[in-house]
Amino acid sequence: MTISHTATHRALELAREVLNIEAAAVSALANRLGDDFLNALDLILSCHGRVIVSGMGKSGHIARKIAATMSSTGTPAYFVHPGEASHGDLGMITQSDVIIGISYSGESQELMTIVPVIKRQGAKLICITGFEKSSLAVSADVHLNAHVDKEACPMGLAPTASTTAALALGDALAVALLDAKGFGKEDFARSHPGGSLGRRLLTHVRDIMRTGERLPMVGEDAMLSEALMEISKKGVGMTAIVDESMRVMGIYTDGDLRRTLAKNLDFNTTPVRSVMSAHPRCIGPDALAVEAVQAMDTTNINQILVVDGNNILIGALNMHDLLHAKVI
Repeated sequence: MTISHTATHRALELAREVLNIEAAAVSALANRLGDDFLNALDLILSCHGRVIVSGMGKSGHIARKIAATMSSTGTPAYFVHPGEASHGDLGMITQSDVIIGISYSGESQELMTIVPVIKRQGAKLICITGFEKSSLAVSADVHLNAHVDKEACPMGLAPTASTTAALALGDALAVALLDAKGFGKEDFARSHPGGSLGRRLLTHVRDIMRTGERLPMVGEDAMLSEALMEISKKGVGMTAIVDESMRVMGIYTDGDLRRTLAKNLDFNTTPVRSVMSAHPRCIGPDALAVEAVQAMDTTNINQILVVDGNNILIGALNMHDLLHAKVI
């Protein structure tokens, strides 16, 4: 089945209209934010328990996403299904918790069934609805108005703009909480140790650098032939040149070798220090591995030496090491 030219045009127009309607709904939220949002923020920041997010149907899906976003940004939260809550799951809610109830109509029977119990327990209730005078809004300690002028669905039936608005409002809360708590990149990485961001933010140079027998180096009095043997043996594409105290004097790389070949020098009688690159770019062991990537990209090099505060050689890295560690 193929779409006709007319149907294709209509599909694009309809899709653009949906995006414009939903964008307008989110934009309207920004102009509406005020004291209620700040009050909700204060309730969560002063919460000694956890944040519990709940909603039915499409609102339930949004509630799950908001709980997941908060949990990954420093605000412990979880989703409770309102239907299950009235059949035993209310036992997970304590007076120290804050509940965020989501219902566009504000009349969700499942949510309204558990509201009296929540209030009796002493837990605080924040609600996100589209109607300020709804039953849920009136019962809540704080009401966040997520009203939209219309749904993006042509029939005005499927929750579209309203769920987008609720999700955006939840994201706004999560980010405001993140900022208020001083939640930084390293905190985020600790919550995502298995992801690429976690690797980038938690992996340090010392974790992946080559040391010991794998570290290519020769003394400053070594001949060029010795340096070439070290490069070949260690397979890093370079060797460090160090003095008696292991201080870095320079580096000799594959690139230096290509330049040396053009000079027709005797490898057995030419000291490596006469053709090495002095004052090479180095990095400390406590730097993030991603900083090593940036340093190598900036200077267009494929290897970097690792030194301590006294310029003593302690390790080395090349791009293959960083790729193997999945930092890049």
